[in-house]
This record gives sequence, C-alpha cells and structure tokens, in this order.
Amino acid sequence: MLRFIGLGINGYESISIHVLEILKKCDAIYLERFSAFVSDDELNGLRSLAELHDFKMNILPAERWFVEDGRDILEQARAGDLALLTYGDPFIATTLIELYVRAVKNSIKVDVIHAASGITSLIGEAGLHLYKFGRIITIMSESQSTISVYNTIFENLLAGNHTLILTEYNNDHRKPFFLDPNSAFKALLQTEKDFKYKAFFKGTFAIVASRIGMPDQKIISGRVGSLSGINFGQGPHSIIITGALHFTEVEALITLTQNLDEPLDNTTEIQNLSASMIGRYVPKARQALSKIKRNSRNAKMAERINFEVLDNAECYIDDAERFLRQGKPELAVLSIGYAEGLIDATRLKKGVDPWGSDKSPSNL
Repeated sequence: MLRFIGLGINGYESISIHVLEILKKCDAIYLERFSAFVSDDELNGLRSLAELHDFKMNILPAERWFVEDGRDILEQARAGDLALLTYGDPFIATTLIELYVRAVKNSIKVDVIHAASGITSLIGEAGLHLYKFGRIITIMSESQSTISVYNTIFENLLAGNHTLILTEYNNDHRKPFFLDPNSAFKALLQTEKDFKYKAFFKGTFAIVASRIGMPDQKIISGRVGSLSGINFGQGPHSIIITGALHFTEVEALITLTQNLDEPLDNTTEIQNLSASMIGRYVPKARQALSKIKRNSRNAKMAERINFEVLDNAECYIDDAERFLRQGKPELAVLSIGYAEGLIDATRLKKGVDPWGSDKSPSNL
C-alpha cells in the first residue's frame, strides 16, 4: 500500500494519534522536502515523537528525482506498506498527484491522510475570501519567470480577482534557498516598466505572508513602496496582490495583518489590452484622416485620393469604438486594423503621407 500523509503546517506536535498508529505499522517511511520546507528540527521532532509512542521511525529522504521517477516507490508499495510524508496537504504538489495516478493505474492500494494546507491557511489568516482568488503562480529567481507572473497578475486583476504568488524554494543547497519578497518586487517593477499594463507599481497594494503556521509567522500588508526594503526574515514567503476588495476583507486586513497602508482595490488602474489599444489608435487614425481631408483642398492632391476608401476607413473606426462598447474586443481590434490599413494605403499615392513623418501607430 502507498500512503500519502500530510503533516500539516503547525509542526510535528500537531500530528494525530491516527497518523502515528499508521506510521508504526509501515515498512518504509519517506519524507519529501523538495515541494515545501521541512526543517531538520521538525524531522528530529518527528523521530522523538515516535519514541514517545514506543516505536522507532526510520525516515528516509525522498529526493525530487526519486519521487518523479516513482518506480522504486511503486514497487515497494506493491510489496509492502510505504508512507510518503509531505508538508501541508499531499496533493498541493502536482508531482504527488502524478504518483497517485500511477499507483491507481497499477492497481496499488492507496491511502490518503489530508492535512492543513499552507495555501488555504495563509489566505484565511490574511482575512481574504478564498473564492475571490484567480490563478496561483510561483515566481522564480530567473527573469523569464517574472513575465508569466506579471501577466497572471494582470489577467486576475481584469477579472477582479486576487493573485497568490508563491516564492521560489530550493532545498538543493546546504542551506535552503527562499526567494526574498524584495527581489520579487524589484523584478515585477522592472517588468511593469517594460510592459506598462499598470498591473504592478509602487502604489500597488500587496500582502507578504511569511512562515505561516510557525511560531514566528508574520503577515504584513501595504503598498509595494512601503513594503520594499523590509526584512521579512527566513522563508517560506508568499505574496498576495489584491483585486476588488469586499468591505469585510478591508476590515480583516486592517485588523489581522501588520497593516502599513489603507487596503485598496488594485483593479481601478487596470484596463483591458484591447480597450487600451483602441484608446491609443483611434485618435491617431482620426487625426490621419483629418490630415488627408485638409490636403484634399489642394486640387492636385485631391486627384490622388480615393474618397470612398477614406469613407470606409472612417466607418471602420466607428465600428472599432462600437464593438468595444458592446464587449467585443477582438472585433474592435480587427476594425481599427482595417481602418489603419485603408489609411495607410494612401501611401501608394505619391505625396500623400497620412501619418506625417511617423510610421503607422500600430503593428496591426
């Protein structure tokens, strides 16, 4: 039998008698420490707890490669009783879900002991509503990871949702590595400069939750500008970017967290990309049309202009604005693209340059 056992978030002392009785009967016990942090003190505490209940717990390390490969685990579970211990709830880690599926497909009996998850716990500790969270994502120290995190924040804010960002944890070092929230803030601020979606800046309201479930847990909330530079201590850390806030969430943040600034709705500055594009390109297209019409007062210039084409371009501009109001952003973008194409076609007529010295204002 393969037993997936969650250790929860409050340490070895919170393990139930039921779990201890199961572990006492197991032929092998493995502990995975790659998906979440379990300290050496916790590991020694587990062994001491077993001794208090009159049995010796030989806990073997389960490296990432060992669990991902899984063949040895499944063979041992087929022949005997094997337990795989993990921090929090077992199936927060996708690697363990995959192992669970493989065990069932291979007709290996499986037992699951669930426990408190750090993810749901930190959301509750901050006083936020669980059902208002969008996609969860992890930020890594590699710069490429930040773009994906930034886009996730943007998409969640468009929907009015909060974003939970898990920060990188790596146990491959002699000393566990936790990505500091300040490094995450710096990377996201730089990404905002590059993308300019107004999804993350110094005025953004955020929450940093550190070491949830541990005696020295800390939850600090405030604007990014206020949070930057704070020493958050050792990890694990998580960051929450708030979306639209219910009044009970605002009260909870002020009361339950170390609150530095008044909680605010980060969605007020956010704008759909299509709406942003239409807002920029429509005025430029209308300005180009106006320039052509002014030039048409010159008789020689008027001979080079196809006014039917210009009328169609103006209709497409009107369509772009109408489609946007109707909540059809894809059609709006297509329409302004057609309008620009018709206006730009006037370049084929010598001496007609509707965009002045600039090129077309979009890449549509």
